[in-house]
Parts: sequence; structure tokens; C-alpha cells
Amino acid sequence: MGSALFAAQRAADLTYVLLNKEQLDDIALLTEVNQTLKEYGEQTSKVLAGDITSLRAISSQLYTIFSAQDVRVAATLINTMLAEHASVPRLTVHANTPWHIHVDSSDHAPWAEWFASSSAFALAVLLAEKQRNPGGVCASATCSRPFIDTGKGGGRLYCSPRCATRERVVLHRKAHA
Repeated sequence: MGSALFAAQRAADLTYVLLNKEQLDDIALLTEVNQTLKEYGEQTSKVLAGDITSLRAISSQLYTIFSAQDVRVAATLINTMLAEHASVPRLTVHANTPWHIHVDSSDHAPWAEWFASSSAFALAVLLAEKQRNPGGVCASATCSRPFIDTGKGGGRLYCSPRCATRERVVLHRKAHA
């Protein structure tokens, strides 16, 4: 998986955790956030309770980008995030990673700055490559999970085949009721 696609998928997954896990207590939410970051190779430091509010604010901005139906709206929203959170791009290597590009202010930037800048940068790269919003929000009435659309077609509606099948079954049952 390319680095932009990887970072964009991380943005979608972390946004889902931060915005759709309100029923979790603070400790459980922190555990899930840190587990999600660990799954994406972020093992050097942990998100703390004081980081959650700012990370949720960034997730709300990202969710709005994922929800954008028009590519110009998505591009404007991404540009706004880049203007608010990104710094001059730089190459960096740390914690046994290969060389990669960072657009946060330093390798020790606050979690929210890192999350906002790296996510917006990844989405910008993918939008430029695909010429459409690289993400979406699941159209299932029982879901709303943000996702990255890796397809070559005109964009998908559901986050997974499971949600798509569930919605087809619901429509089929309504039609035959």
C-alpha cells in the first residue's frame, strides 16, 4: 500500500474510532485510539487523555471531507486543513522507518497537528491522483463509517461488502413486503 493510501486509511479508521465510540469510557477510548495507531505502526509514544478533544476536532474536519460529494468542496476542505495545520514538507526517518515525508512542524509535534497535517496531505495526494474525493462515508443507514475508496470506478457507496449486502437485503425485503 502506498504511503498516501496508508495514511489516508489510517485517517479514516482513526476518525471512526474517535467519532463513533462515545459509549466507551475514557480509558477504553484511549486504549482503542492507541491500538489503532499501533496497527498503523505508531508505537513510539501514546495518545494521552488530554489529546482526545483536539483529535476529535480534527476527526470532525476529516469526516466533513469524507462526506463531501463534490471534488471541489473536498479540495477546498483539504486545502483549509493544510493551511491550518501543515508546515513545509520535509523528509524524515525515525523509529526504524524508511525515509518519508512529514508536513507537521517537527518529529515531536502534538498528536492533533500530526494527525491533521498527515491526513490532509495524504488525502490531497490521493485527490490529485484520482481527480475525485478519495474517501466517502458509508451510505448504510446503520453505519456511517468513513472509508478510503481504492477503486478505479466512479466511487463506491458503502464501506464494505458487508454493508452493501445488508442494504440490498433491506431493499429486497421492502420490495417484497
